Amino acid sequence: MRKVLAALALAGVTAATAQAAPAFAADHPKWAIVVHGGAGIIDRKDMDPKTEAAYRAAMSAALERGTRVLKAGGSSLDAIEAVIQGLEDDPLFNAGRGAVFTAEGRNELDAAIMDGANLKAGAVAGVTRTRHPISLARAVMDKSPHVMLIGQGADVFAGKEGLEQVDPSFFFTERRWQGLVKELKAKGLPIPPRPAGAPPEPAKPSAALLVPDDHRFGTVGVVALDSRGNIAAGTSTGGTTAKQWGRVGDSPIIGAGTYAANASCAVSGTGTGEYFIRLTVAREICALVQYEHKPLQAAADEVIQKRLTALGGDGGIIAVDPKGDVAWSFNTSGMYRARQVEGGAPVVQIFSDEK
Repeated sequence: MRKVLAALALAGVTAATAQAAPAFAADHPKWAIVVHGGAGIIDRKDMDPKTEAAYRAAMSAALERGTRVLKAGGSSLDAIEAVIQGLEDDPLFNAGRGAVFTAEGRNELDAAIMDGANLKAGAVAGVTRTRHPISLARAVMDKSPHVMLIGQGADVFAGKEGLEQVDPSFFFTERRWQGLVKELKAKGLPIPPRPAGAPPEPAKPSAALLVPDDHRFGTVGVVALDSRGNIAAGTSTGGTTAKQWGRVGDSPIIGAGTYAANASCAVSGTGTGEYFIRLTVAREICALVQYEHKPLQAAADEVIQKRLTALGGDGGIIAVDPKGDVAWSFNTSGMYRARQVEGGAPVVQIFSDEK
């Protein structure tokens, strides 16, 4: 028995996890990955061909970053971090550089990551100076005794751990700023001064600024299965446009927007966070898989298409289980999404009518 436990430990599996995990067929895919770039009002009629091509290319590149790690034998956690770091640097997405603004004109960033092998997790909220919040979340998981850090303290911890710090203006994008101005005007709220360090306001908006803000509730996330049989989940977001009073959504809440356990599945969500928190969406899907033995897709649809919709919430999820089954489910008109399993072709989709 000691030899068995030692072998499991080398594979990154604890005794408790090994006892809880179900037995799977030996022929399941060795690795699998699913990526999302946010769900929302994403209609064909509102998206020109150039913008659509840009999003598909970005999602394809994200998928390739992850598959490269997994094909080389890297861990699911490493694949997730690599993918999300890239998405946090891509202004197309509501995470990192490209995050939406609060009502005070700030970018406040949230992220979480969870290891399905041992149920370790790390999360951060209200980060303003750490370039890659997903890496900070992982540092919280790996290098601190805590699960969640917030605000200035989280950024201080990031600096001590050697994670790249940037001026808050690094996260500024004109598209998200104009989205804030539009939202505040609609709500009759005051418009804050343009952030220090931001470029001068353009005299005429570019075509990119006219694209509808489909990411008012956007997020980026990844779930992955590695060749050791371990699954993990990670999520990163800028939150909601014009959020007030230090609002935090579901993304960094373990069990709401992010969850992973080898005994069930890994889930990352995107949508109106208040509903995801109330329903503990990610954990609920995993519970249906673990305790009611529902197939992954059926569990995802039960929570998103029925329970979330009935409560009046909007959004979607991506999921993977240790057998290599993958799923996504959303009740909005679109969700930027991509997936690939060992031996299969990559799939990249945006609109709800794509099959």
